[in-house]
Amino acid sequence: MKQYGYITFKSVSYAMKFEAELKKHKIKLKIIPVPRSISSSCGLCGRFNKDDIDILQSIVNDNNLDYDNIYLNI
Repeated sequence: MKQYGYITFKSVSYAMKFEAELKKHKIKLKIIPVPRSISSSCGLCGRFNKDDIDILQSIVNDNNLDYDNIYLNI
């Protein structure tokens, strides 16, 4: 069974930019409504495979991508 992490954003435009950058690196990210157990001002979050957390954080740092928070245990 796959385990997922979630990343929230401050705006929809940040979410779309983030998704586009991860696609360039062939990392699967699905933009979904924020689960009820997470709060976000924009209402969207990205769901990713927890196994990809290290590469995801590397891509975030290398590309100065804006995000709100990362949730691994919800």
